[in-house]
Amino acid sequence: MKIHEYQGKELFRRYNVSVPEGYPAFSVEEALTAYDKLNVKTAVVKAQIHAGGRGKGGGVKLAHSHTEVEKLAHQILGMNLVTHQTGPEGKEVQRLLIEAGINISRELYAGIVLDRAERKFVFMVSIEGGVEIEKVAAERPEKIIKEWIDPESGLTEDQARNLATALEMSGDQIDSAIDIFMAIWNVFIENDCSLVEINPLVVTGDDKVMALDAKMNFDSNGLFRHKELLNYKDESEEDPAELEASKYQLNYIKLDGNVGCMVNGAGLAMGTMDIIKLYGGEPANFLDVGGVANAETVANGFKIILSDPNVKSILINIFGGIVRCDRVAQGVIDAMDTVDVSIPVVIRLEGTNAKEAAELLENSPLEFLVASSLSDAAEKAVHAVTEGEQ
Repeated sequence: MKIHEYQGKELFRRYNVSVPEGYPAFSVEEALTAYDKLNVKTAVVKAQIHAGGRGKGGGVKLAHSHTEVEKLAHQILGMNLVTHQTGPEGKEVQRLLIEAGINISRELYAGIVLDRAERKFVFMVSIEGGVEIEKVAAERPEKIIKEWIDPESGLTEDQARNLATALEMSGDQIDSAIDIFMAIWNVFIENDCSLVEINPLVVTGDDKVMALDAKMNFDSNGLFRHKELLNYKDESEEDPAELEASKYQLNYIKLDGNVGCMVNGAGLAMGTMDIIKLYGGEPANFLDVGGVANAETVANGFKIILSDPNVKSILINIFGGIVRCDRVAQGVIDAMDTVDVSIPVVIRLEGTNAKEAAELLENSPLEFLVASSLSDAAEKAVHAVTEGEQ
């Protein structure tokens, strides 16, 4: 789950991470009220969307008066903000953060993620803050300094000091940075975060270290432990199909291709997408129907996949273990009786009662393309797309 910058800063404040004073605004009137509360000359009007690169896209502007705040709030609220993370379709800005301007001496970067290869968390810092960190990683990887954190011992003060030193800090800045790094680690680990990122982390003109940004993602599997965080969820930022899928306990992620996928098991789903690409196709989605692929589940899966107009064929790939293939086959047949499916459907079923499942599909009046293997299924699904385009 992702949250907005102003929400991340609320969480930072609870852990004594220094952030500028600021208030969210959902209208021009609220933006003006927020500016009055700040009682400063210079404020920053910041678009709040679940994406980075807002400044380059025109979503972060300085204002030096009541009139300028009003003008910028009018401009930014409701705008379609396009950044390198939103894609060309952009995102509509529905809320703002009105924040006190800060006298910045240096812009830095700090972030924590899970390094799956090392089976540890990694705390990254860079003196190249305020820019696209992905670009820095690709073009100047030596500018990113990393400290791997053992999950059992956590971030140590020595590691925090190493990070501060790598950022070329000195004197009081080091102590300030150590405090912030230890606090950021506590935010990350105590809230089951999958990402905490500050870009930029700044050193102010009076040598204070402060988080000027707050990007946080939470592991959805851990949210049952943090139900208060669900209050931060902004459904308007969610993909409508992904939101709909979550209502049925389906794990769905929209992609950019045209071959719809319905699979049981995350690993098998990943393998299915890989082999679609191997045969020259592009998967339109990741959809894991889990361990219960009955008629209702399959019908809901069809509806979600078909909500994407780019989908030109559907590949159903089910491995029957506890889930019997004949039950899945009957579920597919029943689902297609209730859902209007006008594109080719390729089915590959293996495992428990696969033979009985094949008989059910063959005897059905509905039209399926039954595959003998995963390779055959991928080839048929990709061919159905190319054939439909001719």
